[in-house]
Amino acid sequence: MEDPVAEYTSRIQRQEMEIKCLSDEIEKLKNPEALVTSSQLDELREENAKLKYRLNVLKRSLQEERSRCSKNMTNINQRLQEIFGDAIQAAYPDLESPPLSVAPNQQAKFGDYQCNSAMAMAQMMKSRGLKVSPREIAERIIQNIPDNDMIQKTEIAGPGFINVHLKKPFVSKLLTNLLVNGVQPPPLQSRKKVVVDFSSPNIAKEMHVGHLRSTIIGDSMCRLFEFLGYDVLRLNHVGDWGTQFGMLIAHLQDKFPNYLTVSPPIGDLQAFYKESKKRFDEDEEFKKKAYQCVVRLQSKEPEFIKAWNLICDVSRMEFQKIYDCLDIKIIERGESYYQDRMTDVVKEFEERGLVQLDEGRKIVFPPGQSIPLTVVKSDGGYTYDTSDLAALKQRLFSEKADIIIYVTDSGQAGHFQVIFAAGQMIGWYDPKVTRVEHAGFGVVLGEDKKKFKTRSGDTVRLMDLLDEGLRRSMDKLKEKERDKVLTPDELTKAQRSVAFGCIKYADLSHNRINDYVFSFDKMLDDRGNTAAYLLYAYTRIRSIARLANIDEEALRRAAETTQMLLDHEKEWKLGKCILRFPEILRKILEDLLLHTLCDYLYELATTFTEFYDSCYCVEKDRQTGEVVKVNMWRMLLCEATAAVMAKGFDILGITPVQRM
Repeated sequence: MEDPVAEYTSRIQRQEMEIKCLSDEIEKLKNPEALVTSSQLDELREENAKLKYRLNVLKRSLQEERSRCSKNMTNINQRLQEIFGDAIQAAYPDLESPPLSVAPNQQAKFGDYQCNSAMAMAQMMKSRGLKVSPREIAERIIQNIPDNDMIQKTEIAGPGFINVHLKKPFVSKLLTNLLVNGVQPPPLQSRKKVVVDFSSPNIAKEMHVGHLRSTIIGDSMCRLFEFLGYDVLRLNHVGDWGTQFGMLIAHLQDKFPNYLTVSPPIGDLQAFYKESKKRFDEDEEFKKKAYQCVVRLQSKEPEFIKAWNLICDVSRMEFQKIYDCLDIKIIERGESYYQDRMTDVVKEFEERGLVQLDEGRKIVFPPGQSIPLTVVKSDGGYTYDTSDLAALKQRLFSEKADIIIYVTDSGQAGHFQVIFAAGQMIGWYDPKVTRVEHAGFGVVLGEDKKKFKTRSGDTVRLMDLLDEGLRRSMDKLKEKERDKVLTPDELTKAQRSVAFGCIKYADLSHNRINDYVFSFDKMLDDRGNTAAYLLYAYTRIRSIARLANIDEEALRRAAETTQMLLDHEKEWKLGKCILRFPEILRKILEDLLLHTLCDYLYELATTFTEFYDSCYCVEKDRQTGEVVKVNMWRMLLCEATAAVMAKGFDILGITPVQRM
């Protein structure tokens, strides 16, 4: 028997050759020299329309063949957009860039998806002097939809909405593919290089709640890009260079004069920093010594480099405790990494005539910007502007990044706007080709709606916050008497899952652009759109098969042999909701707003509850409690729901547990 993959590959190759031939013919027909008389023109236009229709049919057929060979999840919305895009093109070949709008239908009675292009197309035609009703446009679009394996039927509603009903065998097949192959990302056209700059605390200062958002949001963005198949570089642009290191090294030399031979016992680096800052502000002799230390550090004298490394290492150990709790993987590449590159960056701007002198400073004024960049201070030193320009260039040219994302608070939006404008001005990148973006976020507020502080008014230490989360999550688990049914190891895992999962989800479930109120009471509430609710829901779903005595091997075999009927309206609703996962990820890829994924997971969990309340998966004897009947395709719907939830949790950086 012939290998089916080889057979499909051969058919695909034949279709691709025919597509090329048809495309060539269409291009020839566009040649004005071929248009001799009006009768010939009409004939050619008719032939052109037929060729385009055949071309669209072949493209759809080719896509369907590929999907049969693919283990990837299918983006239903994207497939429908391609089908309707081709139908619109075939129906109105002379209409340039017609609007295309396809979305899930909000009311199930009207169908599964809806194409809303006809009304916008009518407006476009009206502006060009053509009066056509949206319903007439919708009818013509439907007439040009080629036969496909997705659409059961289409209906025109209201002024020109096209309601789309999906074929149940198509949805059933996609669910089977998900169960057999796991939750696989949609096909990736090309594997791009992505650099994500996030977290970025300052050496010698403790991480505070302000760093929490950058760390959590940046990590989740990285996880999304990684799942989708991109080559991701996670960078921690720590503040590890500058004049503050002069006072730290000077204080180190005074307090621990034998630091070169005996490692100094700096336990509390924050207190050490405050001591040195106090001396710097009050003692002129110490201030002079600090400035001398900066010069010698910048000259890279060995003993000063060692002192600098000692201070950095103490901070790194503290940062790592936070990263271990939150399961963050990140590569440190601080400001010091770019020091040797800054001179070349300034020289490049000077050689291009882009540098102006302003009271001893060297500034760069990118077009369209009201604030300049200071690339060299009046004392000859470099600035954050110089460092960020050097970092941008290194990421573009050395890392060869196709996408660069900076995850910092929204207060830095203006700064990055000027940095990006300068990079474009000097020709480092074209924004149409390379995506360079600032993903800003709002501040963390206390329950009083003011900036999150301790009772004494100090900034909240991040480690204290995480410890408080662990304490409260254990209280919650004991309140539910989980300590009486879980082993000590299971209880500890559940504690960490709830504590850190709730902190992350509380952040990610809000639109990152907005400020959000930090409240342990709300995030640990197991009602509503919280991690606590979703984690408990996930654990319950995973327990259904276990309580029915069905193991993973039995589920795997059933996935390969059991057809999902999806006859009940709640089965159909859940099946479609599960398969919207690739659509959700694509949207987040475009706008980098991760709360969309949180909203989807909450919708999936509540849709599952509706299904489970209406559809028996396991029937038990009321007297003995023994399992008497198992509906296997419904068990598989449970499994598919759990699989998508688990992948969603993974992208959010949340670790669910099997028992809670």
